[in-house]
Amino acid sequence: MSTLFETAVKGGPTMIPMGLLSVATVASGIDRAIFWFNLYRTEDQIAHRILAAARYSLADANQLAKEAGAQPIARFMQASLKLVNPTPETFRLAMETASEHEFEKMEKGNKLLETAVALGPLLGLLGTVTGLMATFASLDSSAAGGVDTGKTAAGIGEALTTTAAGMILAIIAMLILRVCVSFASQQLSYFAKVGGELELIYRECWHEPRMEEQARARASLEHQYYDASRSEFTNQSEPRDEARIQH
Repeated sequence: MSTLFETAVKGGPTMIPMGLLSVATVASGIDRAIFWFNLYRTEDQIAHRILAAARYSLADANQLAKEAGAQPIARFMQASLKLVNPTPETFRLAMETASEHEFEKMEKGNKLLETAVALGPLLGLLGTVTGLMATFASLDSSAAGGVDTGKTAAGIGEALTTTAAGMILAIIAMLILRVCVSFASQQLSYFAKVGGELELIYRECWHEPRMEEQARARASLEHQYYDASRSEFTNQSEPRDEARIQH
């Protein structure tokens, strides 16, 4: 730890913002690691349970999704399951809106990592410039009385330390960012797959209320027509029966 602190001190003032940015990058990486670990640990199991329940009862599936609300996939599925008899288009729209909200949460910290990737090399380059300036200043001041090797070595050390620190910071931030982006891309495909299966299940059991009303009205008209035809047939057959009896 002391060696690391001594190295940071050799880097000069530029190491202060670089150190703060490094701490933020590491904290973001730990936070994202915990998030993705908890997500992948139970996500697939929860999704299959909700889909299995939806094949028999949408209400039970909604209850399961509500109980597992800590998982993004559960919140994504419940967004449409909690609606009361929506049309398939509304059902899909609810899932799409929920997925956008969930992906915003999954991308938490990406802006910070992108900032670290961009600023790390720039801060390193700034430290390199200030270190070289200190080196040349020491050479100019000691031109008459000989070279001050201590100041010269300090300036070169500052230049090299900040350059290496900036590159290391950018590399670590880039690795964390690429892993997070890869996981988010996989989640995009997984959400689309689960959402498609859930929508198919809903379409199989959904009946538009207007169609049901039209079917009931059609059945009522058919029943009235049947009763009218039967009554007319009965009225026409009664005189024939009376004529046969008189004969």
